[in-house]
Amino acid sequence: MFVVTFLKISSILLALVGALFLVPMGVGIYCHEYDMLLPFIIPMVISFVFCFIVNLTTRKTKVSMSIKQTFVIVAMSWVVMSVMGSVPLALSGYFNNYADALFESVSGFTTTGATILSEVENLPRSINMLRCLTHWIGGMGIVTLTVALLPLLGVGGFQLIKAETTGPEKGKVTARITTTAKVLWGIYAGFTAAETIALKLAGMDFIDALSHAFATLGTGGFSTRNASIGTYNSLAVEIIITVFMFLAGINFSLFVYLFQGKVKDFFSNAEFKAYIGILLVALTGITVSIIPYYGGFGTSLRYSSFQAVSIMTTTGFGTADYLQWPVIAQFFLFMLFFVGGCSGSTSGGIKVVRWVVLAKQLNNETKRMLHPHGIFTIRLNGKVSSKDIVLSVTSFMFLYFVVIAMTFFVGCLGKLDVLSSLTGALSMVGNVGPAFGLLGPTANYGALPVFVKLWYCFAMLAGRLELYTMVIFFMPSYWKK
Repeated sequence: MFVVTFLKISSILLALVGALFLVPMGVGIYCHEYDMLLPFIIPMVISFVFCFIVNLTTRKTKVSMSIKQTFVIVAMSWVVMSVMGSVPLALSGYFNNYADALFESVSGFTTTGATILSEVENLPRSINMLRCLTHWIGGMGIVTLTVALLPLLGVGGFQLIKAETTGPEKGKVTARITTTAKVLWGIYAGFTAAETIALKLAGMDFIDALSHAFATLGTGGFSTRNASIGTYNSLAVEIIITVFMFLAGINFSLFVYLFQGKVKDFFSNAEFKAYIGILLVALTGITVSIIPYYGGFGTSLRYSSFQAVSIMTTTGFGTADYLQWPVIAQFFLFMLFFVGGCSGSTSGGIKVVRWVVLAKQLNNETKRMLHPHGIFTIRLNGKVSSKDIVLSVTSFMFLYFVVIAMTFFVGCLGKLDVLSSLTGALSMVGNVGPAFGLLGPTANYGALPVFVKLWYCFAMLAGRLELYTMVIFFMPSYWKK
């Protein structure tokens, strides 16, 4: 029965991705890129036929899954989705080999934004639209979209979303999980439309505006320009993208509270306040340190704010080569690689809430040393949190740095220098995109050996799915009955 359930869910996911290919196909037709239509049509038709056959032959089979099976379904769904997205790229003829096409697809869907391309402006606009669209799909999560659109998956819907979404605490914003998914996707789509309109008014053409809105709200960072956002040299464009990157790094559940009129709940949220605080500290440090480089406070604030928000939210857009900045500025940016956005956002990384929990636990341990018989608890947003949350966070952090160490080692095997290997690992597992050294903001991942690219694909998927969903299969306890 599990095989049938997996085939049914996978077929629906593939059909959804296939249907979304209509967007870049529309761009291709508008831009007279008729030779690019077939690379989209072939996988799209195959996905539709596969979905039709599977659902026709299994229409009487009820969808059900155990907790163990949920992890398999979510992990394999992202693998299958990434393979599906790589087919148009591979068939386009603009990628040297399939490994490069797969890397680009995985980087897109995981919202990492690392590219193997050095000249993205040479790509057809339809292919560039696909690259940015993968960010948008992967940002909120294709499984979440499936649950929103197909109530037939409601039985295991919450399990699917828990296995895919970010953060140590996961719950429903509304009573029904399908309603929750629809509400979150509605907010997500609304922000995307608003940013597209704003960028269009700021001077971008509609296709570029939509592409960058997809990449911003998904906190991905793929751009249609070689020099990323720096190409436009527009203060208005930079302000718009900075604002929406910042919004995309916030827990989307908080926006639901905001729209419900619960303004106090929004601004009093512990993670949100820490998110603001960390950004302000980094922004201040970077701005002050680069004033001699740019010669003025205004210009320094312009570039530092964009880059700080871009790195912390793991978007990865760029307006300047931060490797040319003073070491102090690079220090603050490097530290942001360890933070990430808020839980429940489209950002990658460790997530702010985990640092909040650890900071509160550190405070409790200090109090316990002074008052050995005292009872201390962790309170988040006015509520006492379970003791298990500390164990959950510390276990995650341990696993996070283990995966980073392994990815660091693979980078060294690929003959990258230590700095490039380390920051490349942080970038892949944290879904950031750019790194330092040979993988800096003006470089790309194209020269890496194939085995490094394939491992990086695993690291990006593991980071996007909160590690456990991908790593759990390597743990002996998973295979015990």
